[in-house]
Amino acid sequence: MKDLQQNIESKMSKALESLKKDFASIRTGRASSTMLDHIVVTAYGSKMPISQVATVSVPEARMLSLQVWDRSMVKDVERAIIDSQLGINPITEGQTIRLPMPDLTEERRRELAKMAAKYAEATKVSMRNIRRDGMDTLKKMEKDSDISEDDYHRGADEIQKLTDSFTKKSDELFLQKEKDIMQI
Repeated sequence: MKDLQQNIESKMSKALESLKKDFASIRTGRASSTMLDHIVVTAYGSKMPISQVATVSVPEARMLSLQVWDRSMVKDVERAIIDSQLGINPITEGQTIRLPMPDLTEERRRELAKMAAKYAEATKVSMRNIRRDGMDTLKKMEKDSDISEDDYHRGADEIQKLTDSFTKKSDELFLQKEKDIMQI
């Protein structure tokens, strides 16, 4: 039964890490190279993350710079950035693409906060699914007489405590991200 709890905890940790990555891709007015992590470029007949076709750097607080490795890829990278709905207009100079961070309007901040809320809710749904799978496994173990009824109830309580703990962490991450987005 310890294996089941460790498995559930591991899956929930991964869901939380995924949420952190999703939040990192939402811009808060400051430039961050992780903002571009979710952008995919069609290159050489396949889809690749932008980090596999260019070097991303942050030369100043409100500017990103991309050094595209292959000159023929510049237009594709530029198009992927525009299509990403980040609200950034690329400035191309040869193989270098500069991305100045515009000031966020109140409306855009609200949109970004809603996007963060969707990411947080999807993570909570994922955690509830993990809990449900764990509970189903416990029920099967009890039905097969692998564990006693008392062990089943103890295990169910532990799974619920894990779920509550990770859901709380998810909420805390969301509130912090929302605060970062909404502050001027």
